[in-house]
Amino acid sequence: MNRYLVVAFVGSSLVACGGGGSQQSGVATGAVTPNGPVVEYPEWVMKGSGAFGGEKRIFYGVGAASGIRNHALARTTAGGRARAELSKVFSTYSAYLMKDYSGSTTAGDMSASDEQQMVEQAIKTFSATTLTGVEIVDHWIHPTDGTIYALARMDVEGFEEMINRHRQLSAAVKERVKESSDAAFNELEEEEAKAAERP
Repeated sequence: MNRYLVVAFVGSSLVACGGGGSQQSGVATGAVTPNGPVVEYPEWVMKGSGAFGGEKRIFYGVGAASGIRNHALARTTAGGRARAELSKVFSTYSAYLMKDYSGSTTAGDMSASDEQQMVEQAIKTFSATTLTGVEIVDHWIHPTDGTIYALARMDVEGFEEMINRHRQLSAAVKERVKESSDAAFNELEEEEAKAAERP
């Protein structure tokens, strides 16, 4: 999957409405809107929600709100939708993680079963307490139709740090969760890359 650098367009509509649609740093290629003019979209708007690797492994959620005259309400709505999209990405990642983790444990081992339940509960707790308040790191306003886009992000490191602080999990279990976390992120990223290549 192509990596990309998110460039801040917070609270503004810093876009180029010209005829060329030239590539700019952190800005996607211009696209013709239904109204006619070429609009330079931030690259994170074009990429959408997903898992993106690089120096840091990050989950992104992109939400949008249109047709809401109250600007503050529109921003809040876009932010809520971005968090919801990020939650969907994390849910898929969690399913991959548990599948990999279950495959690494011994079938029929009661202690392994108890540990798996604790890991599942830790993931649910993290999702309930963290995803609802995840940071909105960017906004962008479409210059012609006024749609507000919001970008939510969460580092995988935050989840792994929570697992490391979990007192009921042994060091061996924490290490297996870390390995499964890496495998799950890679699998999710690969699946998204395949989906992006489909016509």
